[in-house]
Amino acid sequence: MNAVIPDLQSAILCDDVRQERNGKFILIGLFDAIVIPQLPVRYPRLFMVTRWCSGEGEFHQKSKILKPDMSTPLVEGQNIPVRLPSPEATATNVEVFLNVEFQEAGTYWVEIQLDGDLKLRYPLRVTLAPRNPTQQPGQPPPQELA
Repeated sequence: MNAVIPDLQSAILCDDVRQERNGKFILIGLFDAIVIPQLPVRYPRLFMVTRWCSGEGEFHQKSKILKPDMSTPLVEGQNIPVRLPSPEATATNVEVFLNVEFQEAGTYWVEIQLDGDLKLRYPLRVTLAPRNPTQQPGQPPPQELA
């Protein structure tokens, strides 16, 4: 059998993933940016969910989050198998990164590789929230009124 390179249908970074009895995945807290009151910040768990389709064969996926210099890994995942027995099949992988600490503000980069080839890179901005001038250091922000 000749391998057919699959397409990366999605790659989503989120707070948590659940799976229903029927097999459907529930993604909780999708990230497009991280806005925080102070640095450093540590996330006990970050989940990467990928879905591959339109390919055939066995491959290996590797996920990374790179620091703002675009070359130093902040975290790096394991080689995860991607098995597609037919072009109609899909493969969904869920990977967890533990104790991810962002030390500085800036644009981090999420990368997904398949058999060592870069398939996707997208930005993850980490910024400090603007501080309310009446807020004292170490105090939580005031609650907004509805």
